[in-house]
Amino acid sequence: MDLMQAAREVREKAYAPYSNFKVGAALRGKSGTIYTGCNVENVAYPEGTCAEAGAIAAMVAAGETEFTEAAVIADSPSPVPPCGGCRQKLVEFAQGGVTLTMATTDGLEKAMTLADLLPGRFDAGHMEKG
Repeated sequence: MDLMQAAREVREKAYAPYSNFKVGAALRGKSGTIYTGCNVENVAYPEGTCAEAGAIAAMVAAGETEFTEAAVIADSPSPVPPCGGCRQKLVEFAQGGVTLTMATTDGLEKAMTLADLLPGRFDAGHMEKG
């Protein structure tokens, strides 16, 4: 299955009764398996879950900890990038050269590497003592 099509399909399952802003995300694990996630809102807004976080959780639950490409789609006038927190979550499980394709439901797409999306990211190297 096409990665963006997987994101498009899971987007329809999003639980977004408050914002009506449905988002779908798909990751291709290193094995080639596609993992998907959609946003899940909560009336207490900070308690919701982003689509990217859901896809990461599905991948980790299946036993993989690295992905090779990602796709995110939303019904927006322009391709929507992941929020700051999700950018950090994504780089935890991918090398900086991994491409993220962002799309609208109308077919506009924009691709960027995660390194370009989150320059100066915090990573495991910051945890090492000199």
